[in-house]
Amino acid sequence: MRFRGTAVAAVGIAVLLLGAGTASGEIRAPGETPGIQIVPGPEEPGGAEFVPGASNVVPATAAPATDIGTAAVQSLAAPFYACPGYSGLETQNPLANLYADKFTWSPYAAYKVGNGGGNINWSLNPYKNASWYMWFHSLRWLGQGIAAASTGNLTALTRVNTIAYDWYRDNPYSWKANVGAWESTMHRTNVLICLRQAILSGLKVTAVPARYAWVDAALLSHARFLTNYWSGAWNHGTDESIALFGVGVTLNRSDYKNLAVKRLAAGITTSIDAQGSTNEQSTGYAAFNYRLWGRAITVLQNGGVSPGTTIQTRRALLAKWLTLATNSVGRLPQIGDTELQATYPYAGTPMEYAGSLGTKGTAPPWRVGVYSAGYVFGRTGWGTDPARGFRGESAYSIRYGPPRAFHGHFDHTGITYTARGRDIVINGGYAAYNAGVWRTWTLGPSAHSVMTTPLSTYTNPTTRLAAYSVKTTSESYVFTDAPGSGISRVRRVLVLKDPDLLVTWDVASARTAQAFQTLWHLPSDQRASVYSRTTATAIAPRDSTKTILFQVPFKQALPPGAILVKQAQTSPIQGWTYPSSFVRKSAPTLMLARSGKTASILSFVVPVRASGTVTYSVRQSGTTFIVSLNVGGRRAAIAISGGGSLYRAG
Repeated sequence: MRFRGTAVAAVGIAVLLLGAGTASGEIRAPGETPGIQIVPGPEEPGGAEFVPGASNVVPATAAPATDIGTAAVQSLAAPFYACPGYSGLETQNPLANLYADKFTWSPYAAYKVGNGGGNINWSLNPYKNASWYMWFHSLRWLGQGIAAASTGNLTALTRVNTIAYDWYRDNPYSWKANVGAWESTMHRTNVLICLRQAILSGLKVTAVPARYAWVDAALLSHARFLTNYWSGAWNHGTDESIALFGVGVTLNRSDYKNLAVKRLAAGITTSIDAQGSTNEQSTGYAAFNYRLWGRAITVLQNGGVSPGTTIQTRRALLAKWLTLATNSVGRLPQIGDTELQATYPYAGTPMEYAGSLGTKGTAPPWRVGVYSAGYVFGRTGWGTDPARGFRGESAYSIRYGPPRAFHGHFDHTGITYTARGRDIVINGGYAAYNAGVWRTWTLGPSAHSVMTTPLSTYTNPTTRLAAYSVKTTSESYVFTDAPGSGISRVRRVLVLKDPDLLVTWDVASARTAQAFQTLWHLPSDQRASVYSRTTATAIAPRDSTKTILFQVPFKQALPPGAILVKQAQTSPIQGWTYPSSFVRKSAPTLMLARSGKTASILSFVVPVRASGTVTYSVRQSGTTFIVSLNVGGRRAAIAISGGGSLYRAG
């Protein structure tokens, strides 16, 4: 579940779309209308981001930025920290529910968490869900009550004050042992700042009255926690630093502001590397980090501190990364913990063109991106050819690089592919953190379009990009790793334009007999059929496109069962996809199977019109193996040299 970054729709609340929906920081003066100013923060990922019992700290490993906070900002007003809103959680929790002590976190039903008078049982977790518990302790569900209180609704003020104070009283410092309360500290800090502003606004006073003095005490305890327990150089640590800065501005504490600035300077260069990749191994979290660091710029400027240029420079590099990652249907591939989502078309950035499917902005000058953090993104073009258009292009992603970490999956050498205006090859998606065996499956190799060795234990290897070549109508890549003890794996990938298709040649060897399985995960709307040991097709009802997937025997005969369809299996789990963390769909997976100590699997993924055909012939020219293709009337040839190079030959 992902909350939508909308502000509460209450009369008299000034809402400025700043930070979440702008491409760069901007200074805004506090609003003059009744109620508190809400400057919505970026949409937060819905799931809890911790593993109980594991470290939640990501050390900063790169040299820190040196330009943050080095110059004063000419502000339109005195420094201020605007209420960042409640990330949409308030929309699920109307005022009537607050008066009944009911809390809702979708997809679960509202649950009565108190005695009806604001006395809450903070140990509750009725759905046994870490994310439910974390958002419960965030206090973001009080958003509508805080909004009403800010406009003078004293009944609402009494209720939200009672509930928030109840949390403060029942959870004395330090709550480090309570991981849900721990992770939600940054969010709860912001809610307390919003509550403080609502008290001043609703009561029309300039200083916090004595009966509400506990709010400042609570902010100090939260600042103490944030000071002592920084999560480091990832989105969680960035959020914490922003919240700590907010306390500094709110309570006029330069020590908090200075520490927050120091941590933001330390975090930015690790969180977004010099090429623009984030360290979280997820396209979804890359998009979130883009928004989050935009908020950091805004918060620093509004707080009277110069954000320097490093943050903006790294964000610009990340904008390029996200643009290249955008596929030909305008979405980010589901790499790592990523729900199916469109690229947001931020004006003035290359994402404007990619996210608008080429209807706004300028076509980017890059077509292929190779990133040392472990990503390859490529496409046939940006749709500037009228004969193709944006959705008529093909786009792909390939994963490699360092071992799995943070929000990554065990997806090395995994491929996604879009063509002819639709998904062709997908991943297993993103299951919720508490999804048990389903979460384990979506993380694992078998949920990705890779060659797996299911009889061995996956070793989370480093995967090396050994070679690559980018030409006008083709790109080729070679990846090598050791996915299990005593196992070596080489995946060669060739991507063609005109005709658009994918070729992979998977070669593996092992000291002991293995089951080698090259998997192709297909979209849930398609139905797959096997026609022979070589060929299968997949098509959705009444679709104009089908996928023809076939394998050509090369250096190994095709055994019986060389190509199989796996769908909606539960033991072992196979043939599913999660477009979002709480939605699971049956989806066909084509398995090209071998057994023994070696495997050589040469496979082709060819999207064609529904009535289209693919024919091929093979021949040997000296030491070079050549496959000649006719794809719907377009001809091409691929070759494998005696030295093992896979390339386009015609």
